[in-house]
Amino acid sequence: MSAQLKKPTVRECERCGRRERWDAELEAWQIEREDGERLAGNPHCIHEWDINGTFNPLNGH
Repeated sequence: MSAQLKKPTVRECERCGRRERWDAELEAWQIEREDGERLAGNPHCIHEWDINGTFNPLNGH
């Protein structure tokens, strides 16, 4: 069986808390909402996404 590549579907900025979810239909990241409020964080932030090396993009071998 060949390895399958998986992509992240959610991400959160470690600096300002902006949260985004991948929209496959739009093929773009979209800001998440919680209780109707957009979790946009700081618009001037240079976002540092929660990429820490624990996400493994390969399924199987």
